[in-house]
Amino acid sequence: MLIDTHCHIEHNYYDNLEDIIHDISKSDVKIIIVSGCDVKSSNNAVALSHKYNNVYATVGFHPDECENVSEKDFDNFEKWLNEEKVVGVGEIGLDYYHNDLNKDKQKALFIKQIEIAKKYNKPIVVHNRAASEDVYNILSKEKVKGVMHCFTDSNEMALRFTKLGFLLGIGGIITFKKNNLINVVKELSLDNIVLETDSPYLTPEPYRGKKNNPSYLPLIATELARIKNITYDEVAEKTTSNAYEMFDFKD
Repeated sequence: MLIDTHCHIEHNYYDNLEDIIHDISKSDVKIIIVSGCDVKSSNNAVALSHKYNNVYATVGFHPDECENVSEKDFDNFEKWLNEEKVVGVGEIGLDYYHNDLNKDKQKALFIKQIEIAKKYNKPIVVHNRAASEDVYNILSKEKVKGVMHCFTDSNEMALRFTKLGFLLGIGGIITFKKNNLINVVKELSLDNIVLETDSPYLTPEPYRGKKNNPSYLPLIATELARIKNITYDEVAEKTTSNAYEMFDFKD
């Protein structure tokens, strides 16, 4: 079985959400984690976890929200993190790709959410785009576990983050004809990897250009097995075990 540790499954993206989740249940993907990025999407993730046995949730505020989040919005965390099927805080982190003028606000929001995660003993799911050094510097000072979502960084950063105890989320990018992840994945121990789709984004080959969904996760597992010259079953068993250990699912 496989676990999609990061996706955005909500009505905003899918007209046929019921069909999507039904198709997932017929695939090799047995659990999906729907990740929140703001109040609305976090509430949606929690609601889906109530409705479907195979859905869990993470909740939080994406760095793009740093100008919008109010103190009142943080009242939601108490409610969210007391939910049994909320397994982490995320998607949180830093993103300097589109805007690096609000770095201080992004960092403050990131650190505040890390402190909440530590209070509730939850792992974090980290968004990092063009901000690796600052993300690393913050995480190296915090005793927190988690996943580097949609990892696309260098071998050096892979080693640095995994030494902090973080798992690396590997998704559809490894199936693309041109990607820099192949050499990283070759060197990376399977002990440090979990799988994700980031649906509806980053659809793997051969469906690139179409909307992504978690039922495509076996394509990512198959490519990871090919790159590392191991079996699909080895990938499935170890990445699932890693996800279980990180997110402590309640069966």
